[in-house]
Amino acid sequence: MQPNFQTIASTPQITQSQHRVLRNTYLLLALSLIPTAIGAFVGVNFINFAFLAASPIMSMVVFMAVFYGLMFMIEKNKNNSLGVGLLLLFTLLMGVMLGPILQVALGRGAHQMVALAAGGTAAIFFGLAAIGSVAKRDFSFLANFLLIGFFVLLIAIIANAFLQLPALALTISAAFILFSSAAILFTINQIVRGGEMNYVSATLTLYIGIYNLFTSLLHLLLAFSGGGQRD
Repeated sequence: MQPNFQTIASTPQITQSQHRVLRNTYLLLALSLIPTAIGAFVGVNFINFAFLAASPIMSMVVFMAVFYGLMFMIEKNKNNSLGVGLLLLFTLLMGVMLGPILQVALGRGAHQMVALAAGGTAAIFFGLAAIGSVAKRDFSFLANFLLIGFFVLLIAIIANAFLQLPALALTISAAFILFSSAAILFTINQIVRGGEMNYVSATLTLYIGIYNLFTSLLHLLLAFSGGGQRD
């Protein structure tokens, strides 16, 4: 996900409109977890993802087409109710796509790994949210890092679809943790400073950051606890 890199110089004091954007973002973000949970339940219990392993390159192409296509439609309709509906559809599908890694984890009886990844994700998010909300520092300098990081990660993902290197997959997961953390910090700081005034767009960025944090943490935990690669 490429964040909105627009920045503005502003006082760190939250105005009423900025507070409303922040509040609506958190509410929509919480709501988005419901279809994610439903999608994850369907993905784990009712879908056989063997076809992904059989054709990883084609699966990646289809996933990215749907992923970025929906993101484009959400951003295009972010100022109306359709944008909210598309965002919830997006989170439902992303929940379904949690199926492969959750099947691996639950199949190995690694329920504690899933819980640990979820708890770690929550801790990181709330910590970054607190810093981004109260820090007097302007984190707009992260924009260039995020822009470059987005393209580097995209190239790495495409390359590993062909190479299928476990070490590169782990490196990508670790990089996603750093990238997603920076994106969350940047987005919340931009809301507080008035650089992001649309809660749908902000929710989309934060949701993808949280999603990537969870899957990356779980991937690393599974790998270092005795195997299991991300499907």
